[in-house]
Amino acid sequence: MKLHEAEEFYSEHRHKFFYDRLVSFMMSGPSDMYILAKENAIRDWRTLMGPTKVYKAQFEAPETIRGKYGLSDTRNATHGSDSPESARREIQIFFPDFNIDSWYQKKSHF
Repeated sequence: MKLHEAEEFYSEHRHKFFYDRLVSFMMSGPSDMYILAKENAIRDWRTLMGPTKVYKAQFEAPETIRGKYGLSDTRNATHGSDSPESARREIQIFFPDFNIDSWYQKKSHF
């Protein structure tokens, strides 16, 4: 991952105290990026990830990804878009050649 991608990804948090921690963690090692496509993908993925706050995930949803592998609120093991609008923005950062509208048009033919 490139620094400018991490900075753009977290641009909405640029003026918050934890911004540098988010960018540093995102740059600290390899990341796998995926576009999930299914009915209710955002809701289902967020359920599988568990609460953003790791301590909450460990106590309320210990079998989730964050409950098992999260270390702190800024090192919580995984990310998932919170809305279709966020997903569009985030997809364009890491998959700039992916055309969401074209994908939806092709999908409707199946």
